[in-house]
Amino acid sequence: MTSDPRESEGLVFRDKRRIDPETGAVREPPPTAAPDDAAHASSGGLADAPATSPTEAEVALAERTADLQRLQAEYVNYKRRVDRDRIGVREQAVASVLVALLPVLDDIGRAREHEELTGGFKAVAESLQRTVDGLGLQPYGEVGDAFDPRIHEALMHGYSDEVTEPTCQAVLQVGYRLGERILRPARVAVAEPEQTVAPEPSDPDGSPVADGPAYDTE
Repeated sequence: MTSDPRESEGLVFRDKRRIDPETGAVREPPPTAAPDDAAHASSGGLADAPATSPTEAEVALAERTADLQRLQAEYVNYKRRVDRDRIGVREQAVASVLVALLPVLDDIGRAREHEELTGGFKAVAESLQRTVDGLGLQPYGEVGDAFDPRIHEALMHGYSDEVTEPTCQAVLQVGYRLGERILRPARVAVAEPEQTVAPEPSDPDGSPVADGPAYDTE
């Protein structure tokens, strides 16, 4: 007769009956830890843990962030300088071309004044005028303008009782500007108000008063 294999496994039997068959008393269940209490104890331990100082990773992150912000600021400043320099180079190039064309514009202006601007020459002159206007060239200088030594060059000077301040009495050569830059000052004749000469003081007898203090002589 073979033995039952379950007998060699060492089976353990637990009596889960609530009533003790020997005494007839009701058995009390064994005490177990409440899950809520365990969770509370776990969370309380974490909450009561003291705050730790920044880790090396946090310090490194802050340093890298500061470096990135500094690089961004430097790039923005660099881009502004490049844009400003590019605009300056363009304006300088345009100004150089326009200055070279000013004598041609003077010839066109004289031909227009003498009504000699006709035919194909007129078409070329009008095309050139549109081009320089598109580049921002502006002529200035008219009779009656207040004289400004910053934008006018006085080639002639005189006096007039018809003006109350230094005034451009004649425009000998028109001036040109590009934006705020003066490419050529307007060459003008300037008239100033008449100067009134005060009469010399005299004694009651009509003789002029000598300058300086008078000294008695013996």
